[in-house]
Amino acid sequence: MEMTSSRIHVSLLSVRKKRSERLVERNVRKKWMMLILATMLLLTACSENGSSGKNDGGQTDNGNAASTLEKAKEQGYITIGFAGENPYAYKDENGELTGEAVEIARTILKRLGIEEMRAELTEFSGLIAGLQAKRFDIIAAGMFINPERCEAVLFANPEYSIGEGLAVKAGNPLNLTSYKAIAENKDAKVAVMSGAVEIGYLEASGVTEAQMVIVPDQDAAISALQSGRADAMTMTGPALQSRLDQAGDEGLERVMDFEQPTVDGNSVRGYGASAFRLDDVSLQEAFNTELDAMKENGELLQILQQFGFTEQELPGDVTAPQLCSPQA
Repeated sequence: MEMTSSRIHVSLLSVRKKRSERLVERNVRKKWMMLILATMLLLTACSENGSSGKNDGGQTDNGNAASTLEKAKEQGYITIGFAGENPYAYKDENGELTGEAVEIARTILKRLGIEEMRAELTEFSGLIAGLQAKRFDIIAAGMFINPERCEAVLFANPEYSIGEGLAVKAGNPLNLTSYKAIAENKDAKVAVMSGAVEIGYLEASGVTEAQMVIVPDQDAAISALQSGRADAMTMTGPALQSRLDQAGDEGLERVMDFEQPTVDGNSVRGYGASAFRLDDVSLQEAFNTELDAMKENGELLQILQQFGFTEQELPGDVTAPQLCSPQA
């Protein structure tokens, strides 16, 4: 019996030893697995941190801002979006792209080492969507800066400032001298471009949606006025004058005593600029540096004057961040 008991005791010790060894083995294996997992997570984190760069403006943008500028330099061209608006960006009688926004951008881009500027024509209301979809890299269309648009695009500092203009049939038969005058005459209709800032100004002045004839471009606005579908057409002052000059229609005239609209007691004098995608900070900053130099040496005014602007339309010291502020 003693022999049997001893053997049983030894067997139990052997079983316990094997169980203990297996437990130790499992613990070691578990520790190794945890160590391997931790290493993989660390490597992944390092990889992600290494791939997210900082742009020159100090904002994280995964390198997109720098790549847009560098890619344009490397390939020698960049694509701009425009809406066919004279005098901002349009094709002349020879099919050449020109306009104040185009020529300012062309001058600046050449100084940044980008020799060629390719163009993508779209309706004004589709410019921001086209920029975001990367159909083009810059909006060069004299687009007004406002807080709502600043949420979607990154504006350069303004290159001009202007007020609104109104054109009517010769003799101004309805005596339309302001947006409020249009609002007070419920039979009056005004042609305005789709997506244009003037729509908001008209609404703020009391003009109803039913009184607005929404058109895709300047040619359509002239046509609406000439055909009688609209009693007036509105756009910025220089654009309006340029379009009337080009039409050469004695049956139309500009309202010279037009009263500039106000919204919430503030003047609606607008400031226009080129625009970039929100992450293209490097491109915007480089553009602004050259634009500031053109303001200082008088070159900006020289270009503006070629398209009917005067010293009165210079933007002064106003900046895009100021205009992007809701309090601006």
